[in-house]
Amino acid sequence: MQKYEMLALNLPPYPFKISNKEGKRYIFDMLRKKYVALTPEEWVRQHFTHYLLEHKGYPQGLLANEIQLNLNGTKKRCDTVLYNRNLTAKMIVEYKAPNINITQAVFDQITRYNMVLKVDYLIVTNGINHYCCHIDYATHSYHFLPEIPNYNEL
Repeated sequence: MQKYEMLALNLPPYPFKISNKEGKRYIFDMLRKKYVALTPEEWVRQHFTHYLLEHKGYPQGLLANEIQLNLNGTKKRCDTVLYNRNLTAKMIVEYKAPNINITQAVFDQITRYNMVLKVDYLIVTNGINHYCCHIDYATHSYHFLPEIPNYNEL
């Protein structure tokens, strides 16, 4: 296995749990409450999820990983979704591996997911660069935020 998963990210470190089984590595996902295959993208997801929970005050009970949705008759998966207390989607987070550049195609992907969920915030990150935009449906506009907002700022 390549060593991307141990690349230092532009996120605070946390005490992750790694498991080895049949020559493959797994990392514990505290939202799904199970070990999942440790890929470079998963390394980013686990760090970013921990960052949202421990540093930005997001409630664990309102975050979910790998949320399936139906987009034009095909099944897609949002990497992470934040819900409101009334369980409507509020934010979508899309992860890429650290070696993947954040391009317009990545924003196009998360925008397609948002055609279904209609959230207020979109975040794209490769663990190195993080982008968050707020969507204003009243004015049909969006703007990028200077940093990832704290939960109480949403």
